[in-house]
Amino acid sequence: MSASTAVAIFAAGLAAGTINTIVGSGSLITFPTLLAVGYPAVTANVTNTVGLVPGVVSGSVGYRRELSGQRQRLVVLGVPAVAGGLTGGVLLLVLPGAVFRTIVPVLILVACGLVLAQPELSRRLAARSSPPVSTAGTSGPPRA
Repeated sequence: MSASTAVAIFAAGLAAGTINTIVGSGSLITFPTLLAVGYPAVTANVTNTVGLVPGVVSGSVGYRRELSGQRQRLVVLGVPAVAGGLTGGVLLLVLPGAVFRTIVPVLILVACGLVLAQPELSRRLAARSSPPVSTAGTSGPPRA
């Protein structure tokens, strides 16, 4: 590995770690960087995924208070997450590397779109799940 490749990967790792701390989605930096410096798509994907483990573990430890009482949500969301991860892992290993290389740009574009849409989606979801504000028993808005 050349020094410039090592610097590029290190810089991408720092940038991705910073982004993951703030909003997540740092893989949108590290994965394309690994591809750009010449790693095969499957190797880049596995390397990127393994690189996320320390952040997930430290985030879980750091947010353990906020995670308490979320067992039901973990089960509801964990089952499809594990099923999707296993399915993706099996497909990654079984299908030819050319299939993965072909779909990677689409997956990255979809992920970028979801990151950009996240604030609006979160706002709509919060508005939908908020109880309506009751004006019963009030005299209405103040008069001018």
